[in-house]
Amino acid sequence: MKIVFFGLTITSSWGNGHATTYRSLCKALARRGHHIHFVEKDVEWYRNNRDLANPAYCDVILYESWLECAPSLLNLCKDADVVVVGSYYPDAIAATKALLDASESPLLFYDIDTPITLARLRQTGCAEYLTAALIPEYSAYLSFTGGPTLRELEQNFGSPKAVPFFCSVDEDIYRETSTDPVYQCDLSYLGTYASDRQSKLMAMLDKTAADLPKQQFVVAGPQYPEDISWHANVRRIHHVPPSEHPSFYSSSRFTLNLTRSDMVTAGYSPSVRLFEASACGVPIISDSWAGLGELLTPGEEILLPGDSAETASILRDMPEREYRAIGRRARDRVLSEHTSTHRALEFESIVSACR
Repeated sequence: MKIVFFGLTITSSWGNGHATTYRSLCKALARRGHHIHFVEKDVEWYRNNRDLANPAYCDVILYESWLECAPSLLNLCKDADVVVVGSYYPDAIAATKALLDASESPLLFYDIDTPITLARLRQTGCAEYLTAALIPEYSAYLSFTGGPTLRELEQNFGSPKAVPFFCSVDEDIYRETSTDPVYQCDLSYLGTYASDRQSKLMAMLDKTAADLPKQQFVVAGPQYPEDISWHANVRRIHHVPPSEHPSFYSSSRFTLNLTRSDMVTAGYSPSVRLFEASACGVPIISDSWAGLGELLTPGEEILLPGDSAETASILRDMPEREYRAIGRRARDRVLSEHTSTHRALEFESIVSACR
């Protein structure tokens, strides 16, 4: 198939989770013989932080002005077998309207931010990349969130086909590797700053660091305000490129998974970090939300402490043999259900159904 994606970014992983998600999926689709084109608006903050300008598995088309480039981009889609518009793609609404007029290919919406999208749709009927009126026009709505959200998309917003389409892990890249002293710690967290997640990070990591002053903690990711006061045994790393993620996770005794408030409310919204960390065999300490137990079994494949005291107890008291076994079981589960190859097969099935 010829597949055209209109997405936020595939060339830069700086400050977003979209790039690694698209890379994983596009690489797997290309490996299965499909020809991939990825259309990305050339914006300053990604232009200045590109870590994969020319992926070997897809053709990247960068542009600055939709009005100027729309004719050529629409022409690119004329013989496509399927076209996908992604959440937070800056010209998503204009592109969707134009594609509905210009292309006969199935048009899919890929929502990597479903709970945030729905919160805005409920409040105002639109997000900057989607309007409620356009949802029935997409052949399928690929949602990062499963569970009851899918029924809402179909029954309340008129989607003809809302399907769960979780993130995945590139099994070629994410695996246990040697430790790196730069990242070595007892508990790590990797994620861009989010105000609605910060209180949990302070409670689960910084408070735990205060309780365990002899242990080491790492918080990695961009956009954290400089005035945040971390304890002395918490080390800040401003960016970890995807090429170093396996080393980052493999250098942690445990890693922390935290979920934004809209995604906790919706449930069934795993982050890409959940799968990537699992694939590297590091045991995960996480907050809890509906649907998590369907992905990883609590107590056996993931740890769900209720507060910093329980987190500190895990770090201080759990035998190494026990926590390493938890990491191995999570790795086996994710590699059997949530790799990029699994998602590529699901994508093919969705496109076939839409035809």
